[in-house]
Amino acid sequence: MPEPTRLERLLFRLEAQHRSLNWAFGEIRGKQGVVFELGLGHGRTYDHLRRHLIDRDIFVFDREIDCFPDCTPDAAHLILGKFSATLPAAQRRFAGKVILVNSDVGTYDEAYNVEVAELVSRNLPAVLAPGAIVLSDLPLDLPQAQPLPLPQGARSERYFIYRSP
Repeated sequence: MPEPTRLERLLFRLEAQHRSLNWAFGEIRGKQGVVFELGLGHGRTYDHLRRHLIDRDIFVFDREIDCFPDCTPDAAHLILGKFSATLPAAQRRFAGKVILVNSDVGTYDEAYNVEVAELVSRNLPAVLAPGAIVLSDLPLDLPQAQPLPLPQGARSERYFIYRSP
């Protein structure tokens, strides 16, 4: 089988993200906690999260706003700045309170991906609630968290799921 094209890799990643998010919604049902969206981008995933998690506080982290106007979080739920500053601050504010994280921060720059994955891996454990689900477009090193398989039908090699203890 030939190597997938860039278009196919994007399709597979988005499909894996969509299936994983929908699976995660069921996994966190009935559990207390807030949601983190790391990387707002154009706001498509945030839009999906807020429509399916109506009663949850969703806190969005990014360097800047570059999204569709109707997908911009309100000021109370938007945390702007470099992850190196905002994630350590989040540890203090959200310690043990985050039940779902969608981390979509990867780029085509592999050196940056390694750096940001390490930063996310270092800062997430302190905020995770027991049994929290972490979805990521980059492989993370989350001590004690259990890597989980992607939902049935997901075909990406660039999407990862973890469950905190």
